Amino acid sequence: MSNGLLLWIDDEIELLKAHIIFLEKKGYEIATVSNGSDAIELCRQQSFDLILLDEMMPGLSGLETLQQIKDIQPATPVVMCTKSEEENIMDQAIGSKIADYLIKPVNPSQILLSLKKNIHQKDIVTEMTQSGYQQDYQQIALKMMDCRTCSDWMEIYRRLVKWELELSDTDSQMTEMLAMQKEEANIGFAKFIARNYLEWIDLMRNGNAGKNGYAGKTADTSSSDDRPMMSPDVFRNRIFPILDKGEKVFLIVIDNFRYDQWKMLAADIGELFDIDEDMYMSILPTATQYARNAIFSGLMPNRIAEMFPELWVDEDEEEGKNLNEEPLIQTMLDRYRKRYSFCYHKVNDSQGADRFMEHYNECREKDLNVLVINFIDMLSHARTESKMVRELANTESAYRSITQSWLRHSVLSELFRRLSQDDCKVVITTDHGSIRASKPIKIIGDRNTNTNLRYKLGKNLACNAKEVFTIRDPKRAQLPAPNLSTSYVFAYGDAFFAYPNNYNYYVSYYKDTFQHGGISMEEMLIPIITLTPRKRN
Repeated sequence: MSNGLLLWIDDEIELLKAHIIFLEKKGYEIATVSNGSDAIELCRQQSFDLILLDEMMPGLSGLETLQQIKDIQPATPVVMCTKSEEENIMDQAIGSKIADYLIKPVNPSQILLSLKKNIHQKDIVTEMTQSGYQQDYQQIALKMMDCRTCSDWMEIYRRLVKWELELSDTDSQMTEMLAMQKEEANIGFAKFIARNYLEWIDLMRNGNAGKNGYAGKTADTSSSDDRPMMSPDVFRNRIFPILDKGEKVFLIVIDNFRYDQWKMLAADIGELFDIDEDMYMSILPTATQYARNAIFSGLMPNRIAEMFPELWVDEDEEEGKNLNEEPLIQTMLDRYRKRYSFCYHKVNDSQGADRFMEHYNECREKDLNVLVINFIDMLSHARTESKMVRELANTESAYRSITQSWLRHSVLSELFRRLSQDDCKVVITTDHGSIRASKPIKIIGDRNTNTNLRYKLGKNLACNAKEVFTIRDPKRAQLPAPNLSTSYVFAYGDAFFAYPNNYNYYVSYYKDTFQHGGISMEEMLIPIITLTPRKRN
């Protein structure tokens, strides 16, 4: 079986017989011509996997030949071989999108490396990635059995996301194996949350600062001595310490932003900033009304409702659930006696982003800037409601790709460029992530039960207790309770709630949509990133 069909164009092709024999022994078929005109004619007759092109030839030069070959076979990689080391020749060749540039005399190994890079790279990467995941699979499985702390689960999640991103760039068949391992991990994670969550809330009530807490506690376990950093801790742990050092902070909260999506963004902005990457844990429910309000107030939801009833919106109210974020930030600054100047902006569309950028120079004078960006959350909702968007984002990889395209082409790209030139710390985080929900769970509730697919609160909720995490005493979880008999139930893993009435229609409509509010690594283990602009001489 041939490794590929090559075309080698060189006016001294007879002197390259040894190289050609070497490549033929490696399994390549090679057609040869000695001038540009013959090469162009041959390219019109058949396609090649790669073309080796001499730059200095009589008649048509290598660069002139290159331009015409690109018109005929634009996708075929062309490797230019030349004796010339002139910079302008290199620039012209690279500007013409050559695949590689080799300086003569070239040895056979150099050529073989270029062939592997330009013809076989995807196959080689696929093979190496599969091998790497196969070796790590057992270690991850053993690690899952021994997870005792939040940090353990965060490490599992990081490793699974790493392989998910690497395998998605290949033709590997091991993505199913990874999906099964991720599902297994989410089952273990849900059990871990069910065992520990209420204890963490007890510790929060008693003043425990959480992992890396602002109060100075730095233990790293989820035992009775400590708890993970959670939504109400974000300002206390990560924003105030920077401000207290006299540095300015630009906080960007991207609604519904998962760790895997952060890794895509990191690849794009890595050259602009030094990156300090971490995770924290969202409170339950992992929904904007609860988690983001907890971030901006530094309080659990029931404390917001008690202390600032005018700023809390109950589930059954029609009013928007996140309209009071700016005043909540002010209440927190006042409570901690922080006199920092701040401004708050929310961006829902490109026009809003443009308006924000028009005021950027005014904002940068403030000690603290808070920017909330809703695109990803809007995308996940649009994917549910629009058949076209669902087709465009029909897989996890496609969903990430759309997110990355938006990040690259939105005003956010320009914002990061400008922030990289300013003297401030940039903190990127989110309120919760999301999961692709695929397993329906039947639930029965009264007409006042909320509409979220991943958590329910209400009276007399009936479902299979083994499939959910139930909080019967909302007060202990520091959640509002509209009635004395109110309880909360949370779906595990990739499950979602469906009512028995019109069950089949409901399931088919919501199956494989991205949802949030429940218990999964994707929703609860979320990125919090500190960026420091790189110093430039």
